[in-house]
Amino acid sequence: MWEPSLTAKEEGGLALSDEIIVSRDDWSLHRKGYLDQTRHKEKVDEIIKQQLGDLIVDESIILSDGKKNTKIPMRSLEEFRFRFDYNKRNHTGQGTKKMVPGEILGREQGNGKGGSGSGAGEAPGQDIYEAEVSYEDLANILFEELRLPNLDDKKRPLIAHDRPVFNDVRKKGLMANVDKKRTLLESIKRQAFAKKGKDSKLRITPEDLRFKTWETRPNFETNAVILAMMDTSGSMGQFEKYISRTFFFWMVRFLRLKYENVEIRFLAHHTEAKEVTEEEFFTRGESGGTRCSSVYQYALDLVEKDYPPAHFNIYPVHFTDGDNIGSDNAKAMSLMKQLVEISQIVGYGEILRTHYSSTLMSTLKRISDPKLRLVTIRDRNEVYDALKTVFS
Repeated sequence: MWEPSLTAKEEGGLALSDEIIVSRDDWSLHRKGYLDQTRHKEKVDEIIKQQLGDLIVDESIILSDGKKNTKIPMRSLEEFRFRFDYNKRNHTGQGTKKMVPGEILGREQGNGKGGSGSGAGEAPGQDIYEAEVSYEDLANILFEELRLPNLDDKKRPLIAHDRPVFNDVRKKGLMANVDKKRTLLESIKRQAFAKKGKDSKLRITPEDLRFKTWETRPNFETNAVILAMMDTSGSMGQFEKYISRTFFFWMVRFLRLKYENVEIRFLAHHTEAKEVTEEEFFTRGESGGTRCSSVYQYALDLVEKDYPPAHFNIYPVHFTDGDNIGSDNAKAMSLMKQLVEISQIVGYGEILRTHYSSTLMSTLKRISDPKLRLVTIRDRNEVYDALKTVFS
């Protein structure tokens, strides 16, 4: 950092000079509060990552407006300190053998029962408190590993937004944009031309200051469309609907947070497919049988009409319980092959309460193209793994 230097007068006193020097002092002790805060945040983030599978299916988050906080239990954090042995046991000292790093010197023996087993425990427990986590923090941690795979530059990108580019240096500007490196170089060059001695202190004058400036350039982004397809037939129970809506809930927020120029089309189907609004997609429930080929055909027609593959990255994602009409499986596989050919990635997910796969899943497994990503969800905490499988 920069700081004024102190020079000694001939009488022995100290006076503040107008010189500027570069200081390498260790200021870590003055930043202890910030370091503790950073350490606490790292611990909270670690706990969140361990509980992501359960947190993202929390109904209070899914049904909220994104402004509420959620609470997660975690152990209290203590400062590092020396703890004295109040029992005065004889296990201190240098020792007689050579020790190696990491070797355990001794363990404290328990004095009572723990909390497990029959009867009341005597041993003290760990302090647990609930840390509040905002929806935004949870989303940022969740979306760290997610991305749109196989994203290609298409022939007709759209301008998403303008971005500043620091590409020039000037002698006048805001102090917040001062370029320290170039300012120091200017000072060194000026003193070198002035033929001052090596022992002279580095002085920075207003003429040495250099400021970074920017210009606005258009930021081009690749076009992409997500076709969210969900089964709304009568065989989709409460569990199946909740899991599929949870998956699409986080998918939509991930896309809107990380990508500027992505379109999302919502398709619902039973024996027939149709396009619905986002609100209807997450709230409506219907009945009837299941014909998955109807939504695949609708998606192909939509791509042909509005999203030519030469100009758009296409990502169809379909969730169902797999209870498809048996006579429709062959047609569904044929249409799925066409979707895979024109898409970057196709996600197909089944929500099952049993350990058996559906006939449709068995049929789609015959497609050997790696762009088709198949997932099966049997428990609530598997939604996060499904997101990583499709978007990674």
